[in-house]
Amino acid sequence: MILKKNIPLILLVLLSFSCTHKTVTDPEDYQVYLTTTIDSSALFENAHFWTNKIDDNANQFIYQAKRSGAYASVFSKTGNIDFLIKAENDLIASNEFTNYNNAGYLKALAVNYISQHRFKEALELLKKAEANGEKLNGTKKMLFDVHLELGNYFHAEAYLKEIKDDSDFDYLIRISKWEDHQGNLEGAIQNMEKAMAIAESSNIKSLKQWSYTNIADFYGHAGEIEKSYHYFLKALELDPNDAYAKKGIAWIAYSYDNKPEDALNILNQVATYYHAPDYDLLKAEIAEYQNKSVLKSDALQNYQRIVKNKAYGVMYNGYNVIFYTDELVIPELAIEIAKAEVKNRPTPQSYDLLAWSYFKQGNVEKANDIIETYVDGKTFEPAVLYHVAEIYKATGKTDQIKPLKEELTASLYELGPLMKQKINQL
Repeated sequence: MILKKNIPLILLVLLSFSCTHKTVTDPEDYQVYLTTTIDSSALFENAHFWTNKIDDNANQFIYQAKRSGAYASVFSKTGNIDFLIKAENDLIASNEFTNYNNAGYLKALAVNYISQHRFKEALELLKKAEANGEKLNGTKKMLFDVHLELGNYFHAEAYLKEIKDDSDFDYLIRISKWEDHQGNLEGAIQNMEKAMAIAESSNIKSLKQWSYTNIADFYGHAGEIEKSYHYFLKALELDPNDAYAKKGIAWIAYSYDNKPEDALNILNQVATYYHAPDYDLLKAEIAEYQNKSVLKSDALQNYQRIVKNKAYGVMYNGYNVIFYTDELVIPELAIEIAKAEVKNRPTPQSYDLLAWSYFKQGNVEKANDIIETYVDGKTFEPAVLYHVAEIYKATGKTDQIKPLKEELTASLYELGPLMKQKINQL
């Protein structure tokens, strides 16, 4: 049976979607951030600067590496996948010029591949950077990241021990991720709070920004919704165009406050400057909750149109599996994608996608075998637990469903209100 992080029983009350809990979100708090626009000329100015340098200098690879950072910044602020690929091309050119023997360029390209979910390719680059030996501690931090993403937990833990330093921001955010992976949410929050304190004392905007959105996520997982909301707002104080922070507030408005229209207003404003396919999936979910079939259909069609762009590669494999199992009901295609995801990233979450695809195809026995072998007891994500519970229900494992149902009831905020009825029927 899957054992999840300990959740106080009080959360079963706090997260039960009763009408008695206090409303958290207030449009007056964030309305000022819904009128913001991005200055396109300023956004591209840095990239243009380095392009001019490239045109005027024989050592182009140096400036290509610089320009790649500018392109990556455009991607992070707009979600435009083309700029992540432009950054990749510049970094490949820089690495080719240096015969893949510059640790800095190797790690920069690895970061790009991590963003693209090309974790195995990132790992190969980081192994070369490790052999190079330059700035080795930073390389080991990234090796922890990639091994964790690939499900190589033994190697991830080994690198975590090598970089241990309780006064180091980079170490604290990684031990926080590790504790969360282990199911120790309290430990994850404690370490993230320590990292946030370091970020605030350093007064480095990027570190504070990252800390606020990540601690907001953790507080949300723990049922501390007011704290989550507070830190999403703090992130917006630093960057009024932080799309992720706005998405976080939209989720609170929808899933906790039962204010779907407020959530859609936020997402529609984000869509004026930031474009990522998963935002359309959230809009589709909210539309379904509101019984707005046309809005849901439009959002799903937009998602499907966008992810056809080959530049996304494997980035949306996980979303696509659920899209084909739960929305379009084409489990055969979902199985094909899930198999590719398992090959690229053999984590319990990837195996869950494969098991769920077989389950939706009607092959309950195969789905159960995958769950028992690769998933059970190895992850604590609520969406995975729900799949496990449904598969166990289909195989008659009634004794194992009750504790899973309790965990899922406690995770309703994370799962969203559409899941309430499904969980009740387990």
